[in-house]
Amino acid sequence: MDEAFWLARWEQDQIGFHLREVNPYLQRYWPSLGLARGSQVLVPLCGKTLDMAWLAGQGYRVLGVELAQRAVEDFFTEQGLEPDVRQEGALQRYSAGAVEILQGDFFAVAPEQVADCKALYDRAALIALPPAMREDYVAHLSRLLAPGSCGLMVTLDYQQSRLDGPPFAVPEAEVRERFGGGWQLELLERCDVLEKNWKFASRGLDSLHEPVFRLHRVAAE
Repeated sequence: MDEAFWLARWEQDQIGFHLREVNPYLQRYWPSLGLARGSQVLVPLCGKTLDMAWLAGQGYRVLGVELAQRAVEDFFTEQGLEPDVRQEGALQRYSAGAVEILQGDFFAVAPEQVADCKALYDRAALIALPPAMREDYVAHLSRLLAPGSCGLMVTLDYQQSRLDGPPFAVPEAEVRERFGGGWQLELLERCDVLEKNWKFASRGLDSLHEPVFRLHRVAAE
């Protein structure tokens, strides 16, 4: 799994992972975080998700991080926004209203670039990464987000041997193991979504679930 894979997916418009509606788990559970309006929310591997616009509409500031320039430009175009663009080291920062997106490698993001972020929203970041990169992703998140930060995460759980990722299966046990140091997790819901996902059903899977987690960043052990 490398940068070329994801850039090609965007250039070829192979973006079945992009939802054309706001994620219902976000709408259902985000208020339970109790995050103050005006707080900034980090959205890693954000693509052009409508969830960023929803969060902004709820009074939050949003900071997405996305590798594909095409995805970043499409988001602002589709939202009718004209972003200001400036270079920040190896990244470019696109800014318009309450939404900013750092375009470039997530692992190149420095803590000072996300210093205002008090929360995390991850619907499709962790499940986009193979196991070795998931370990690095969680470690980098732990460097970027200070104790006291909160978040919402949605993963997938299915029989990985029956279907190649991405998106990859990241069951509850793995989430708890990877976030075991420095994070508190609560499983909010585990929803059976096989009937709604023809790609998975057509490959003969017996089950497909979406676990939804509330996270809280605590001091590292």
